[in-house]
Amino acid sequence: MKNILTTVFAAVFASVITLVAYTYFVKDDRVFQVDSTNEPAFVNYVTEPSSTMAPFDFTAAAEKVTPAVVHITSVQQSASASNNMEQIPEFFRDFFGDRFDQSPQQRGPRKGSGSGVMISSDGYIVSNNHVVADADELTVVLTDNRSYSAQVIGTDPTTDLALIKIDDEDLPFLSFANSDEVKVGEWVMAAGNPLSYLNSTVTAGIVSAKGRNIGILRNETSIESFIQTDAAVNPGNSGGALVNVDGNLIGINTAIASQTGSYIGYSFAVPSNIAKKVVEDLKEYGTVQRGFLGVSIVGITPAVAKEYDLDLNQGVLVREVVEEGSAQEAGIEKGDIIVKVDEKKILRNSDLLSYIGRKRPGDQVMVTVNRDGKEKTFDMTLKTRGGETKLVKAQRGEMFDQLGAEFTELSEEQLDELGISGGVQVSKIYAGKLRQQEIKNGFIVTRIANQPIRSLDDLDEALGNEKGGVLIEGIYPDDPEENQFFGIGLE
Repeated sequence: MKNILTTVFAAVFASVITLVAYTYFVKDDRVFQVDSTNEPAFVNYVTEPSSTMAPFDFTAAAEKVTPAVVHITSVQQSASASNNMEQIPEFFRDFFGDRFDQSPQQRGPRKGSGSGVMISSDGYIVSNNHVVADADELTVVLTDNRSYSAQVIGTDPTTDLALIKIDDEDLPFLSFANSDEVKVGEWVMAAGNPLSYLNSTVTAGIVSAKGRNIGILRNETSIESFIQTDAAVNPGNSGGALVNVDGNLIGINTAIASQTGSYIGYSFAVPSNIAKKVVEDLKEYGTVQRGFLGVSIVGITPAVAKEYDLDLNQGVLVREVVEEGSAQEAGIEKGDIIVKVDEKKILRNSDLLSYIGRKRPGDQVMVTVNRDGKEKTFDMTLKTRGGETKLVKAQRGEMFDQLGAEFTELSEEQLDELGISGGVQVSKIYAGKLRQQEIKNGFIVTRIANQPIRSLDDLDEALGNEKGGVLIEGIYPDDPEENQFFGIGLE
C-alpha cells in the first residue's frame, strides 16, 4: 500500500509541475522576437492582443456586394466601327481584350462581356468605358438571372468610366466609400465576372499601392491615379467592384498588369472618389465637367531634378503655362513647383491630376508652389480647356438618342480654319442611327435635308421637323474639301 501511495503522489506531483511549466513557458500571450545580431542573443517580449490574431472574414461583405455586381454583355453590329484597342499598350491589352471575342478584322456582329456595379436602387450602373464603348446592344444580367436591356447615359474615356441604366426599382446597390481614406496594406475584396462565365466571383487581397499612373489611357487629359491591389482579377472583371471589409465601394476594377492576359499579381482600380464625381456629372449633365489649371506639368523624378537643376525631390514641375488659362491669370509661372492644392500635398503627377479631376469649371482652388526656394500661394478659378467657367449640358433629347450621338458647336476660329460657314461636330458616338451608317467621332454636320446647320438649336429644329428618310451632309476635319452624304431613317 505504501508503494502504491508513493507512486500516486509522484504522478500527481509530476502533473502539477507539468501544468505549471506549461502555464509559464508555453501558454504565453507574448511574441518572442530574437535579435539576429552577432552579439549574444537576447529575447524581447512584444505583447499583442489576442483579438488581432483572428482571421479576416469577408462573408458579410460578399453577401452584400455580389447581388449589386452585374454581368454586362455587349454586341457591336458594325465590324468597321471605331475600336480603341489599338490605343492600348500591348502589355495591358489582353485584359481589355474581354471587350470583344472576335478579331477587329472579322466581319459581322462582335460580342464582349464585362462587369458593372449598381449604385442606385433605380438601376444606375457604373462600369468601364471600354466595356460599353462602341456597343449597339447592351444586356445586363443580375446574380438572380434577371436580364435587362441597358441604355448608355454617358462615358468618359479620360477615366475609362461609363454610366449605364436599366429600368427597374428596388434593386440592390453599393454605396461609395471615401477612397482617400484607403491605406496601403488594407484588406480589400474584388467582385466581378471573370473569364465571361465565372459569374459572381469574389477574391481578396491587400492594397499594394495608391496613386499609380501606368500610362494605359492614351488621352492627353486622362486621369490615372489607380489603387493597386493583389486581389486576383482577370478578363471579365472590367467594371467590377473593389470594396473594403465593410462591403463599401472604394474602386472600379479596370486593368491588370500581365504579359499573358491572365492575372499574375497586380490589378488596378479607379478610386471611388474619382468614379463618384464622373458618375454625378454624367447623370446630371450627360457629360463630364472638367476643370483645368491651364498648365503643362511633369512629375519630379531624380532624372527630372537633375535635368532642371532642382533642389526638391517631390512635387510637380510647371513646364508651360497656357495663355489666358487659370494658372496664368492667378500668377503661376513656368518653372514653379506645385507642392500643395488646398490642403492636399502634391508629391507626384497623379496626386495633382486626381485632385483637380474632381473639380468642375468655376470651382475655386488654392495652389501652393515653390518658387526659388520660397513657397507662394495663389487663389484661382478653374476653367474649361476652352477658357470658360460655365458648365455645359449635353444635348440628349429623344431625337438625339435616336441618332446615338452628342454634338458640340464650332468656334469662329474652327469655322475659319475649315473654310465653312457653320456646322456642329459629333463629339461622342453611342448606339444609334449614326453608328449604323458608320459615321465617326469628329464628323461635322453642315446640312440636314438641305437646311444649313450652324448651331445645336438648328440641329434640334431640323431633326424635329423630319420623319422617315433624312439626308445628312457634312465633312471630316482632316478632309474638309470632300463632302460626305449619309441617309438615315427617323421614327
